Amino acid sequence: MKSRFRWIAVLMTILLSLFIGFSFNSHATQAAKKDSGTLKIGMEANYPPYNLTQPNKTNGAVPIDGSHSYANGYDVQIAKIIGKRLHKKVVVEKTQWDGLLPALTSGKIDLIIAGMSPTAERRKAINFSAPYRKSTFVVITNKASKYSNAKKLTDFKGAKLTAQQGTLHYNLIKQLKGAKREPAMRDFSAMRQSLASGTIDGYVAEDIEFESYHNVNPNIIAVNLNKMAGFKVDHDDSVTSIGVKKGNTKLLNEVNATLRTISNKKRDQLMSQAIKEQPKAGNETKKENWLVTTWKQYGGMIMSGIGMTLLLALVGTIVGFFIGLLVGIVRTIPTPTTRGKRWALNVVKWLLSVYVEIFRGTPMMVQAAVIYYGIAQFWHLNLNRTVAALIIVSINTGAYLAEVIRGGIISTPESQFEAASALGMTHNQRMWHIILPQAIKNCLPSITNEFIVNIKDTSVLSIISVSELFFVGTTIASQSFKFFPTYLMISAIYLILTFTITRIFNLIERKLEGNKNYNLMAKQVQVGSPKDAEANN
Repeated sequence: MKSRFRWIAVLMTILLSLFIGFSFNSHATQAAKKDSGTLKIGMEANYPPYNLTQPNKTNGAVPIDGSHSYANGYDVQIAKIIGKRLHKKVVVEKTQWDGLLPALTSGKIDLIIAGMSPTAERRKAINFSAPYRKSTFVVITNKASKYSNAKKLTDFKGAKLTAQQGTLHYNLIKQLKGAKREPAMRDFSAMRQSLASGTIDGYVAEDIEFESYHNVNPNIIAVNLNKMAGFKVDHDDSVTSIGVKKGNTKLLNEVNATLRTISNKKRDQLMSQAIKEQPKAGNETKKENWLVTTWKQYGGMIMSGIGMTLLLALVGTIVGFFIGLLVGIVRTIPTPTTRGKRWALNVVKWLLSVYVEIFRGTPMMVQAAVIYYGIAQFWHLNLNRTVAALIIVSINTGAYLAEVIRGGIISTPESQFEAASALGMTHNQRMWHIILPQAIKNCLPSITNEFIVNIKDTSVLSIISVSELFFVGTTIASQSFKFFPTYLMISAIYLILTFTITRIFNLIERKLEGNKNYNLMAKQVQVGSPKDAEANN
């Protein structure tokens, strides 16, 4: 019985810890709402010179919430001007492009300042300020490309072109008759890498993206689309504005009033400064190779990413194990003889089956977006990114391990159930003292595998901008312009983590297996060698 209560105590401790953390985060959220001294700005922080990530606060950078990094760029400087007028401290919520609108509509951020165009589709979801910059559209390609001298829209016939996912740029490719629209890419870092590697012939962007990229790669050229006959783009599609949540008229008016105080000359100065201060490629010294320079500059970010990845994988696997254990036990409870209990148990089992099917049948990335943004939008509970990530990994892992543990329970020989019953044990006693120890031991390889999977699958949490290892690696690649070496380094780190964890769990498995060198039919007094036994005879 002591073993049984020990398991229950551990389970209750974990559930209580989650509840306390959840409650604390809820209270912190309410306190944050009352704090009128903070202006939360949503941006990618990965689109230089509009916005970028850097490891320190030089050149007037502002902190990125939930990390030890800072954001800078043209958008950040515009945000600081607005924050100063409103007497608020600017904090950047680093969010992927696809998550900016959900973050604003759910109240996780106050403003979107991310080089966003006020298209008609976006105006249906949010309001926009007056424009704070006008752009020209270009196709960025290599100087050696046969499309670099294009004069007409039809000159791009056969060109493999792409643009950022969820932007107007991707739709503009349709006007380039004969061009092949490649799948849209998540960010400009990926497009730059694809152009450099030759997998695409070019990508559609704004002129400022060319100025930014050309500053670090002189081998590219911009083909101006606005000067070509037949090219059409609406005024709203050619400007960038600040996104404001619908209904927040007061903030919208304050933002517009602030923008009216910023002259065109001042805006040009801010953009020129942002281009000048953005990270540049080829800064490695002759005495140091790229790896040494990267670790000196971004080592803190990398270690922080490793720590977050291990935290999510470890806590998610442990909590998921107890969730799976509880679900597996309930789903293997024998059918009661009483009608009421039988009906109640069937309902519980059905609900648990629905839970398992939903979280095993949907991608974790989708679950993360639904839980993180959906809870805030429909229940007005603003979860911290890390707390949300821990919950997501835990319940996802629990769904998988529930089936693993259920399989371990039902695969236990029926004779052991019968023997325990013959000794007068109840169902609970059979489970806690005989069945579960064996089932968990047999399931340990699958639990180890789930831990390894969680280490790698935390990368999908970049959808809610959790600063885990892959998210940090993407940031470093976009700032250093060393895409292949950066991702190769990140891959090596993942391999080291998974290899180490696998060896640790293999050692644990061997310890649990015990000594296999024994004779089941031997007498209990037989502790010596076969020669000793012969001598005794």
